[in-house]
Amino acid sequence: MTLSLREKIVAAARQIIIENAWSRDVGHIGLENPKEKKFGDWSLNVAMRLAKECKRPPLDIARALAEQLVIKLTAEGCADSIAGIDVKAPGFINIFLSPKALYDMLRSIKAEGDNFGRSRLGKGQKVLLEFVSANPTGPLSIAHARQAAVGDTLANILDFCGYAVSREYYINDEGNQIRNLGLSLRVRYLELLGHTDVEFPENGYKGDYLYDMAKKIIAEKGDAFAQNEIEEILPFFSAYAADEILGGIREELAAFGVGFDQWYSQKHHITRERIDAVIAALRERGYIYEQEGATWFRSTDFGDDKDRVIIKSDGLFTYLTPDIAYHKLKFERGFDRLINIWGPDHHGYINRLKASVCALGYTRDALEVIIIQLATLFRDGNPVKMSTRAGEYITLQELVQEVGKDAARFFFLMRRCDSQLEFDLELAKKKTMENPVYYIQYAHARVCGIFEAVRKAGFDPEAGQAEADLSILQETEALELIRKLNCFSDVLAGCSVTLDPQGITTYLRELAGEFHAYYNKFRILTGDTPDDWKVTRARVFLIAGVRQVLRNGMRLMGVQAPESM
Repeated sequence: MTLSLREKIVAAARQIIIENAWSRDVGHIGLENPKEKKFGDWSLNVAMRLAKECKRPPLDIARALAEQLVIKLTAEGCADSIAGIDVKAPGFINIFLSPKALYDMLRSIKAEGDNFGRSRLGKGQKVLLEFVSANPTGPLSIAHARQAAVGDTLANILDFCGYAVSREYYINDEGNQIRNLGLSLRVRYLELLGHTDVEFPENGYKGDYLYDMAKKIIAEKGDAFAQNEIEEILPFFSAYAADEILGGIREELAAFGVGFDQWYSQKHHITRERIDAVIAALRERGYIYEQEGATWFRSTDFGDDKDRVIIKSDGLFTYLTPDIAYHKLKFERGFDRLINIWGPDHHGYINRLKASVCALGYTRDALEVIIIQLATLFRDGNPVKMSTRAGEYITLQELVQEVGKDAARFFFLMRRCDSQLEFDLELAKKKTMENPVYYIQYAHARVCGIFEAVRKAGFDPEAGQAEADLSILQETEALELIRKLNCFSDVLAGCSVTLDPQGITTYLRELAGEFHAYYNKFRILTGDTPDDWKVTRARVFLIAGVRQVLRNGMRLMGVQAPESM
């Protein structure tokens, strides 16, 4: 496989470090994109990481590394791709690319097509990404919708970056919440049959969807369950409601473009035998003790602020206990790394679960938890009030119907996971350049429109691109646009490292902005002379790269790339 210029630079730097014995374990060497143009196209900061081990100033290491890097890259035939290499305090090595290097990168976009931006960063590591996992007690809320958009996009990016990703929805289909759901449905069933003496459970669910279910039960069973004792008939109502709601959740997520490799049922997989086995394993390791009639997990041994009860004095498990068994099972299924996406109300739960992973013999970093902050819907400048138990909220299905799947997914990704999100419903519906997703989609459609205009002028934009003279692209705007295209793989790598896909939305908006500016300043279809056609061919090649990267980025976000708007 032919190495890219980036890979050659990293390989050369690694070889130099090894030859000079500057490190026993070189580790990852990253080429970053500096925020300021004066610092070049790429920057190496490995010298600062080596300073402590070498017991030398990082600036000295950077100078020596840069000097040898020039020699080695010249020997490998890369001299005409590097416009310059300089060193800045405290130890940065800044690399400036030549126009030839930029043209080569533009050609690589054409060659790689839908695979442009892929990398081997993950090295095939098996990752289990669990997200949404909403209890089947009602339709998906906006909070779940944001988790779905983030989880699905992150899974796409991790896969694109070389990880072996599996997506999982954990179904919490037993416990108090499912019991209360069954009690709530039973009340609605009896009410529709004319019973007026039934009391609604204190923590019940009041959504109208339960009336719809109750009507279905009456249509199927009549009043067959009207006289039964609660405990006798409750399993039927709980299972019926959970199954109906889960079926609706599957449909909602499918319409949102989100799918899972596994729907993992707590009731069927996290059995009493499996829970007893994991408690026995923890006990054998010395992390279980009895106190005040309860069974405790010694989680403080692994950084938790206090030990946790796993079996209460009444013999019932706490929420933590089946979760420990579930995560042990994840590792036993062959996954190297576990990533959970949770809502902000679970933040305090992280340390105790990480402690259990450590107690079972796995590393703390083998489990990573992403907390997704809440999203607030705004309509006409006012927040939309929502309450899950009262059944007063806009569902994911209603949101998609109002603003569309593309806008919904994109808007949920526009802020970092750890930041609260204000979702402007009116902005999301606008078909103008104010709407960021429209702005990006319009850039893609505009390129497609230009291609159609070029065809009508008698020139096939897809033909003869191998012969395109890209050296014609001398304008600063054209070269900067190529530089922006070249950042795509770095943006994806950054998203995969931080486990936050927000960066791709910012990048695509910036890329679309640079393209729109270029289009407004330079004509693509320049004229009818042979020289005009040479310019047209080069500029068509450039905007074809823009279209490809926009398409690749939108595909990772689950957003359509329309050819006309």
